[in-house]
Order: sequence, then structure tokens, then C-alpha cells
Amino acid sequence: MIKKILLLFVFLYTFVAQAQEDAWVYFNDKPDSAYYLANPLQMLTQRALDRRAAQGISLANSDVPIAQTYIDQVTASTGITVMAKSKWLNALHVRGTQVNIESLTNLSFVSQIQFADSNLNSRYSSGKSNELKPVNKQLEILANFNYGGSSNQIEMLNGHLLHQQNFTGQGKMVAIMDAGFPGVNTASSFQRLRDNNLILGGYNFPDRNTSIYTRSSHGTSVLSCMAGFVDNQLVGTAPDAQYYLFITEDTNSENPVEESYWVEATEMADSLGVDVINTSLGYFAYDNPNYSYSYSDMNGIKSFAARGADKAFSKGMICVTSAGNSGNSANPHIATPADAITTLTVGAVDTTENYVAFSSIGPSFDGRVKPDVCAKGASATISNSSGGITTANGTSFSSPILAGMVTTFWSAVPNMTNAEIMQFVKESADIYANPTIYKGYGVPDFQLALTNALSLNSYQNNPVILYPNPVQNELNIIFTESEKSGELILYNNIGQQVAIFFVSETNPIVSLDSLASGLYFYQLKSANKVAQGKLLKL
Repeated sequence: MIKKILLLFVFLYTFVAQAQEDAWVYFNDKPDSAYYLANPLQMLTQRALDRRAAQGISLANSDVPIAQTYIDQVTASTGITVMAKSKWLNALHVRGTQVNIESLTNLSFVSQIQFADSNLNSRYSSGKSNELKPVNKQLEILANFNYGGSSNQIEMLNGHLLHQQNFTGQGKMVAIMDAGFPGVNTASSFQRLRDNNLILGGYNFPDRNTSIYTRSSHGTSVLSCMAGFVDNQLVGTAPDAQYYLFITEDTNSENPVEESYWVEATEMADSLGVDVINTSLGYFAYDNPNYSYSYSDMNGIKSFAARGADKAFSKGMICVTSAGNSGNSANPHIATPADAITTLTVGAVDTTENYVAFSSIGPSFDGRVKPDVCAKGASATISNSSGGITTANGTSFSSPILAGMVTTFWSAVPNMTNAEIMQFVKESADIYANPTIYKGYGVPDFQLALTNALSLNSYQNNPVILYPNPVQNELNIIFTESEKSGELILYNNIGQQVAIFFVSETNPIVSLDSLASGLYFYQLKSANKVAQGKLLKL
């Protein structure tokens, strides 16, 4: 009997010792900071730098990549697999046995380790405040296959009024973080998007390749809310924005590595110059229950994803995030990163703007208003991967409907900061003075937001007129205000600077003969103002 007990003990010890765990390994510093901060184009595109400059955001140490020598030494460690990395949080997501992961503390540049299983952190802790945690997907699509128009979901936001003023998201870049985009490259509902070269690319983080038109069709339907177009059936809320498509979700399992994929994708979006990020995903419960969250963790600073979302805001972007679909479950509150302090969290309403029971409720555990706002999420009009127009339920769709309108609104007042845009959106909502745990500040009115924004003395209309647009060869500049000279900078559709000209009232004509036909974005920088917009070269 004693021998059997000893054998059982050895078996259990061996099993525990060999079990694979997920953890985040944080580093002390970034030894390459001086080089990268002196050479910012080595880490960010010109468009990303310009987005920050326009909002008065300085470069920071968090922009610098993780030291490759640190990554190499972790990778070379026994039994360690690096799953993802975050320069913003100076951390790697690793997988290995508890023993092998803990051995990484022998590396002098490792500051701390945070296991996804918080029970292990109680046994191994550096005493520092960086904390992380795991995941649960809010991907349920309750499709009822009723065909219909998308007018209600746009008109309840007064988005159609912005469209009528020719504000449709042009000049703004959007990243969609989701589970897959099959059919976007073939379905007729995305033909307009393809014809206008508005899909700029993307990346598949779970598979570590550029195959984005694969995996779950959830992302396809999400994208259709913003950019789909079928005449008299579906019009997205930002049909003329440009899009990057990132797969960060693995629907085959629930694991905290998906938070790390999401943060990594958000950093890539930042480097490309993206303005708005839509996330119709949420994390709360994992396959390994030891990795799961509780409501007390939804405080905006606990999870890896929430802290990544706040970093994104600090870089000048707006993260729009679905609240979740657990409102009528045993855990009715928002998931992460919907709990992030600076994310715009979106709940769901029906056609008459009433709260729908599946929409996750607030507040955040620390008492902040969540969701922030609401949009249509019951019987929302979407496209499936074959191009069929149908309806479906979920905050997965209220989020991109709202994100598209944020993008369109920002395209109407492009010189405003992300903080200003978010505040105008919140203040335009119908119950802003009396928010609730169900609808937050309510349903925004984007025409009201635009009217209020344009009435601000701090907002200036573009001080120049560029014509003709579209242009063939010669572009004329007319200065409409007191400043009569500046630099005209042109960027291609992936944010690369392609030309720069000095223009003035006495030198108002620019030759574009050397540029290829296509869509460009311009900035005209004078001494005190920046004008920007879209330019089509024929």
C-alpha cells in the first residue's frame, strides 16, 4: 500500500511539473531606446507620427520595440515557447511548465512573471503591480435570417445626416480585431470596398501569417456593419474609410494568449497610423477555469487587454469595444477590454432604442459608467460571408455600427483629438445627464455631436482649398485665411510619405506628373495650422 501511494505521488508530481502554463514575462528596460527614439521611422510609419503630432502626443519609451536580445534569450530557455509580445507593456506571453517559466527569473533583465493562473502568483510574486489575466469570447451570433434595410441602425444615430454631407469616413483608417474574414475578398457585399482599394491589409496572429480571409466569419459580419454595401439593402456606417483586418481570436479554444494577440495587433495598428479600432470580442471565462476572471477584475487596470487598450488611447487612437452578450446570464457584467478606462464601450438596443436583455451591463467594478453608449444590436442588418444580407443579434454588431459612425464623425472634424471626439459622442447621447447600468449615456446623435464640434472656437476649417480634385497633373492651392504658405505633404494609402512641396500664394501650383494614379492623403502644414484631406490622382 505504501509503495502504491508513493507511486501515485510521483505520478501526480510529474503531471503537475509537466503541465503547460501561460504567463507574461516583464522586462526591466529597453536598451535600444536611444536609437529608436532618434530614428522614429524605424518603429512607426509617417502617418502614425503625424497622427500623434496633430494631437500633441510625444514619442515614449513604450513605442520602442522589445530588445531582440531579450527575446532571443527567453526563446533559447528550456521548454519555453513565446506566443506573443507587447512593446507597450514590455512583456512576452510565454507557454511552458511552471518550473521552466519560473526559471526565467534567473535572467537579469526580467523584472517579474505573472501567471495566467492567479493561484500560482500567490506562490511566486515580485511584489510589483503589473497584473494580467485571461479570456472568454462574446461571439454568439443569434441570426434570424430576416432580410431588411440598414436604415434604422444608421438613422437612430443620425448617421445618414453626416452621409448626406459627404462625410463617410474618408481619410481615416480603421483596424478590426476579430476571429476571421472569409468572403471579404469575394462576396459582392464587399465589392465596393475592393473596387476602391479600401482594404489595406492585415495579419493572422494565431496562425502567424497574412491569411486573413479565413477562419470564423464573425469578423466578416462585423466589417459589413462598417463597410458593407448592397444598394437598398445594406450601407455601412463608414463606407469610405480604409481598413486593416486583424485576426486575434482563436475560436477553437479559450486562452489568455488571445488577449496578448489583441494587444500585439493593436500595437501594429498604431504603427500603421490607424485612427479607430473596433473590437467585437470580450474575455471573461477560459477553458482553464484557473485563468478565468471575476467581476472584481473588471476594473480597467487588471487585464492585459484593458491595459493595452488604454495604451492605444494614449497614442491617439479610439478603441470601440462591444460590451458583451451576457446580460441575461449568471455573470451579466461587461467583459474585458470593455472595462478599459479609455475605451468606448457599446451596449445594444433594439429598433426603438430600448435596452435588449442580452447586452452586458455595467458599471465597471470600480464604479465607472459602462457601457458608455449604445447602438442597434437586436436585428442588426449584416452581410454573411457569401454576400447574403440578413439580420443578427449581439453587441458584436452594435459596436462596429457605432465605431463606423465615430470614424465618419472624425472624418468631418479631422483636426480634433481622440479625447475630444469621444467626449462629443458621449455628450450627444440621449441620457447623458442620467446614465444607467444598461445603456450608459444612451444612444448618440452624431449630427448633434458634429454641430457642437463645429461650433467650438478651437476648431478651424481647412485654411486652404485644393483643386481640381480629382486631379490629373497640376494641383492648385488657394489660401483662404491669413497664412499664405506652408508644406504640402502627400501620403499613399498605407501611410508612407511620397512627396513634399513648399507652396505659397505666389507659388500655388504643384505638378503631380511623377505620381502614379491612385488615392493619396494630404496635409498642408502652415505656421499655426494643419489642413488635411483626401486627393485622387487620375
